[in-house]
Order: sequence, then structure tokens, then C-alpha cells
Amino acid sequence: MLPGRGPNGRAAALARLLGTRIAWTPVGDGEFFCPGCGGDRNYQRLAGHRRFCLLGVPVLPRGETGPVVECAACRRHFGTDVLDHPTTTRFSAMLRDAVHTVALAVLAAGGTASRAALETATATVRAAGFEDCTEEQLASLVDALAADTGRITGEPCAAGLAIELHEALDPLAPHLAAPGRESILLQAARIALADGPYTPAERDTLATVGAALTICTDDITRLLESARTPS
Repeated sequence: MLPGRGPNGRAAALARLLGTRIAWTPVGDGEFFCPGCGGDRNYQRLAGHRRFCLLGVPVLPRGETGPVVECAACRRHFGTDVLDHPTTTRFSAMLRDAVHTVALAVLAAGGTASRAALETATATVRAAGFEDCTEEQLASLVDALAADTGRITGEPCAAGLAIELHEALDPLAPHLAAPGRESILLQAARIALADGPYTPAERDTLATVGAALTICTDDITRLLESARTPS
């Protein structure tokens, strides 16, 4: 049999004669976390139009395809759901704000009279990214929160505070692995324990934090107990 005359050769020749190509049109751009590159990159959002081609020349439309997201660096195409993943910069800000909100909620449950609790909360918030945070700032924010909601120290987690916790944690939780979600709860538990055993109000607030982080009830109990045991 002559070269190029077998089944594979005939198929390749036919593909050169007839085929379908996609013409991509940019319809938007921005920055995203590229799973191919493993970092923040610029992207173009592309809409595609299929064309039936004869000898490489488009002759008939065959409908639309896409849209897709094309990375400006690696040029790979991804589904538009990739844009649901926050960029590294956005993720860091979400995590920082979540830790700050959780620290305030725990302090609001236990009060700001304890120096140890304020010191622990301040160190936690600083480590999360608010490097200029001070004990005085946190105490003032807790006082302002109490004045705004009419909440009294020692009460269970109020509806308004629970909403704030969910607003800060709900968008973050799907992008955190289990150890990351547990770490936030453990940080909150250590703030509560800095001035002694959990109060009922602190336990209620910590349970709300755990639920917002999609941690099951049994694991919340386990983590709160483990935080009481010195490492």
C-alpha cells in the first residue's frame, strides 16, 4: 500500500479538505486566578462562532460556542466558572476581613475588659494582615457595635452579628480546605479562652462561626474542646 493511502492517511486528507473551525471574539476582560499558571493573570472572555470550512475557507455558519476564558499568559481556555474563584489578592482580603469580623464577634460576646482577650484578638488580626491594628481600635469597634445593635455583653449571638459573620464567611468557606476553615474557628476559640473558660455567649458565637464555615456540629465541638488543651 502506498504511503498516505491507508485509512489514517485518507482521514487526514479529508480533514484538510473539510472541517469545522471556531472564530473567537473578545467580549470582556479582567483579572482571574488561572488554574493553568497557578496565579493571578489577565484574561479575555471570548465568544465563539463555528464555521464549516472547505479547503480552509469558512463557507457555512454552524452555530455558537463558548463563551470561554482565555489566559493572557498561557493562552489556555477555561470554562467561565473559573471566574468564580477569587484572585490571590481578593482571597487574601477576604481572609483578612473574615478573621477581623470573627475576632470582633468573639470580643463582643465576652467583653473587652480582659486584657488577655484583647491582646490575643489583636495578635490574631495583625497576623491576618491588619498589621496596624491596636487593642484600643478593637475595643472601640466592639463598643460601637454594641451601641449600634443595643447588644449587651454576655448575650447569645444576636441576629445582626450572625448576619455579619455569615456575610464575611459564606463567600470564603467554599475556597478554603477543611484545615483552613478549622484554623479560623480555632483562632476564635483561643481569643475566647484567653481570659478563662468559654461563657455560654462565647460558645454560641463560636458555634455560629463554625456553621458559617460549613463545619459540622460534631467537628465544632471537637475543635472547641481541642482548643482548651494546651499544645
